[in-house]
Amino acid sequence: MGEGDPDLHMLNLVVQDMEESLTFYRLLGVAVPEADDVVGGHAQVRMPSGFSLEIDTASSTRLWHAAMRSDPAPVNVVVGFSLPTREAVDERYEKMTDAGYTGRQRPFDAFWGARYAIVSDPDGNDVGLMSPMDESRRVWPPQESPG
Repeated sequence: MGEGDPDLHMLNLVVQDMEESLTFYRLLGVAVPEADDVVGGHAQVRMPSGFSLEIDTASSTRLWHAAMRSDPAPVNVVVGFSLPTREAVDERYEKMTDAGYTGRQRPFDAFWGARYAIVSDPDGNDVGLMSPMDESRRVWPPQESPG
């Protein structure tokens, strides 16, 4: 694998009922936060391997996923790949959309401090492209991503 290759690092589950989903994964044995500790409809669970399971409500997901605001088709999962730089997110998004794949969220500076974009794979699964997070670029409260 080369230095600029994408690294599978995250899976976002878009859930209907956050509390019920947390209960399910807790019963499974995953160390998920208590419902009272979930802020803004988003829970992050760092797995022992370093992989990140992200659990989001639909309203939370709409903040960072413009296509979900305009396309009524439900999104249940976003497979997340990390890229080494902010520029790499823009370059990979352009490469994928130039090749004919559907761009679902054009690259933008996300409120959590990363550069982020989404493309669809051939089966319509959303695939997130994310740069490393930069604490100096975090903003709160979150604003919707550009459409």
